[in-house]
Amino acid sequence: MLNMENEEISILVVDDEERIRRLLKMYLEREHYQITEAEDGEEALKKALEYDYDLILLDLMMPKMDGIEVAEKLREEKTTPIMMLTAKGEEVNRIQGFEVGADDYIVKPFSPREVVLRVSAMLKRTHVAKEKESSDPDLIVTEHIEIDNRSHSVLVDKKTVNLTPKEYELLLYLTRSPNQIFGREQLLREVWKYEFFGDLRTVDTHVKRLREKLAKQSQEAAKSIVTVWGLGYKFSVQSEESKK
Repeated sequence: MLNMENEEISILVVDDEERIRRLLKMYLEREHYQITEAEDGEEALKKALEYDYDLILLDLMMPKMDGIEVAEKLREEKTTPIMMLTAKGEEVNRIQGFEVGADDYIVKPFSPREVVLRVSAMLKRTHVAKEKESSDPDLIVTEHIEIDNRSHSVLVDKKTVNLTPKEYELLLYLTRSPNQIFGREQLLREVWKYEFFGDLRTVDTHVKRLREKLAKQSQEAAKSIVTVWGLGYKFSVQSEESKK
């Protein structure tokens, strides 16, 4: 499904139900992905920190350590893409998942084929982003934020800020068109590449998380991402005249 050897792609499948792990493993291995399993949160975190997976399928409700805690602790060290597996009635928990760094989610009960397609789409976006960072020499510099798309790095007041892949893509998309207002639907389409109707709160929770990370280094940097009520978001850049 990707323009790369799937045999080189490693995926960690985390779920306390063996039946679900086996099902996902079977379907994903048909696409020649390399699959590792974990049956609880503690085992998942240990493996995710020891090895650089290309993607983690992470169940939300698990013994020992739930998916929220795993994602939160993992984000302190790594930016591995995370797709959260959630039950139908766990909407609040899905929002929490986005807040701690999950990039996408899929609701149980799910079609294994849909999971394979969603996994392929996420891996493709990640792969394209990596290709762009190696070939695109863009360097975006604002008063408080510097984005180097060659190294996929973000500096806020000269200090490194670690963002998840989706947070980085969102910031990059906004900063490339300063002062332009983008609606939530447009951001879902352009940043998340959703060709179906996605949850608009996905955008809101990622913006909130992004602001929080920027604010740790600079309140002014965080204020650059402006909510335009009733319309969406924009990256605000003041002209020299307006600063006087």
